[in-house]
Amino acid sequence: MENPGLKNTLGAIRIADEVVEVIAGLAASEVEGVAGMSGSIVGDIAHMIGRNKNLSKGVKVEVGEQEAAVDLYIIVEYGYSIPQVALHVQQIVKDAIESMTGLNVVETNVYIQSVSFHANVENKEEENRVK
Repeated sequence: MENPGLKNTLGAIRIADEVVEVIAGLAASEVEGVAGMSGSIVGDIAHMIGRNKNLSKGVKVEVGEQEAAVDLYIIVEYGYSIPQVALHVQQIVKDAIESMTGLNVVETNVYIQSVSFHANVENKEEENRVK
């Protein structure tokens, strides 16, 4: 669904909800400590079989004429402070959306869906191997 947008003397500017979702997803994924985004089961299956390159995975937005609210579902890497990662995600996502779209972000809700242990398990296995 598209937001009503801004009108000026040249015409109207409309930003699709999906655009805001992609901006939020990419910004959140770049935060240190975020292992990934968590989507729906159907979306995860489609992504695994290569049919879906969804850059907005784990993101839901509500976009109005001048404001947006964002819900993010993330997976945090083991060893990072969950509250600090979540706060950093909130700040980065809010700044990215506001600077790229001009929308005022009124809410950025972060839901921690899981903790990823993959990186630490691989490192320990390598340390224990005989060389």
